[in-house]
Amino acid sequence: MPHTLDAPAVRTWCALALEALGRERAEIDAINVYPVADGDTGTNLYLTVESAAQAVEAVFAAHETGTSAPAPADAVRAMAHGALIGARGNSGTILAQLLRGMAEVLTAETPGPPDPAGAADRLAPALRRAAELARQAVAHPVEGTILTVAAAAATAAEGAGSGGDIAATVRAAHAGACAALDATPGQLAVLGRAGVVDAGGRGLLAVLGALVETVTGQAPPAVVTEIRVYEAAACARDEDTGEGGPAFEVIYLLEADDAAVSRLKDRLDPLGDSLVVVGGDGLWNVHVHVDDAGAAVEAGVEAGRPHRIRITHFGPAAGPQPEPVQRAVVAVVPGEGLAGLCAEAGATTVLNRPGEPPASGELVDAIRRAHAREVVLLPNDTELRHTAAAAAEQARTEGVRVALIPTRAAVQGIAALAVHQPERSFDEDVVAMTSAAGATRYAELAVAERQSWTMAGICQAGDVLGLIDGDVAVIGADLTATAEAVLARMLAAGGELVTLVLGEDVPDTFADRLEEYVREGHLAVDTVVYRGGRQSVPLLIGVE
Repeated sequence: MPHTLDAPAVRTWCALALEALGRERAEIDAINVYPVADGDTGTNLYLTVESAAQAVEAVFAAHETGTSAPAPADAVRAMAHGALIGARGNSGTILAQLLRGMAEVLTAETPGPPDPAGAADRLAPALRRAAELARQAVAHPVEGTILTVAAAAATAAEGAGSGGDIAATVRAAHAGACAALDATPGQLAVLGRAGVVDAGGRGLLAVLGALVETVTGQAPPAVVTEIRVYEAAACARDEDTGEGGPAFEVIYLLEADDAAVSRLKDRLDPLGDSLVVVGGDGLWNVHVHVDDAGAAVEAGVEAGRPHRIRITHFGPAAGPQPEPVQRAVVAVVPGEGLAGLCAEAGATTVLNRPGEPPASGELVDAIRRAHAREVVLLPNDTELRHTAAAAAEQARTEGVRVALIPTRAAVQGIAALAVHQPERSFDEDVVAMTSAAGATRYAELAVAERQSWTMAGICQAGDVLGLIDGDVAVIGADLTATAEAVLARMLAAGGELVTLVLGEDVPDTFADRLEEYVREGHLAVDTVVYRGGRQSVPLLIGVE
């Protein structure tokens, strides 16, 4: 029976907590009504602790060839880090921060002789730090939740006094948490109406019970949760949570500095609710409930490097839905002219207006409008790659199979759409469309707004710039000469088809001159011309 939280004790604590949550997972899921009645709090806590336990086991595995156990600090840090990278759901994310707070105190350097991590006089401060960090991580803390239970555990542990009796400390913490949990229905109206205690707090009690068993060798008495029959969906949203609630839960790990994370919180807070950002030292776990999952991911991209992105749809849309078609294409286009062209080819379109690029929510709405089991998404713009990826991920959570073809220009999208055959298998169709897009070089003509350095030299305001595959290749004085120079460079490598997409104010005579230029120099090359309408540049060029 350990009297300190040495490394083997931390290992045992993780194992017992995982076992306890495994036994009680279904019961905790059943009482989950806040913040969303999605019945997964027990499962999320189990998966969070499972990740923590795996991290601790990895530390022990690294010491298998040695003669001694890992250092206590290494085991405690591994537990906290494992919980951080594996945190699931609102309560799991908060639990990860609780463990991080405990680790800060239990692994802190202290003057004098070594003191085994977990002695009674450090455990109470560790629980207090855990409660404080967790509360700070939640954008809008609410009483009657896991936060309340954690704070009560810390207060009870502090009341047990010092003197080295860790058993008394952990028993007091568990008893304080148990009393606080029993009071949660009176603190949060949604719990009171449902006749249940807080699910997250119930899970934390299981983790603390495992700590008691680790330290004392005896499990505390089982907690009996009386579950009254209730309608979860009806109870979940009240004056505490508002009508309806967001449709998606978004979680991702984020590599970013503190300043970027502070800005991220300000960006995410107005988007939804249940915002929890935990972690530190450059690695964070971000959790939020939103209607626009793509916007939440985009905010992470702006703050740093998000990964392990998970988006969960809370429930299907209400009302009967018509039978979806098998496959559709969603294309982003730079002007009304191409929107009409793509629509005629059967695509659902989204306009990429000058200075007003579409948000991921618009792309998701277009995917929904397409109402298909399978969707091919063509962003047709390098700058939209993250936006399109976030929209595709969100649509997948709604059960749509989405293939994102990374088209970088509208002419690549036109080439992909030209070979689209819905009667083929999905994979074959995507491969053919991707191949067609990849075989299309793209260029555009733009007018320089100011003097600037470019790959082709210095340009002045008003110069015509010919960009090939995104880089300035030609600087000219007028549209026709610059367009001809661009075409000459592109066709020097060969080609079978030239596509010209004209801006709204470009005269037909301009297209006639370019067609003649191609015909004179490249007899085997065909030219097609489309009116793009109001777009950001006067000319788009594609060479297949």
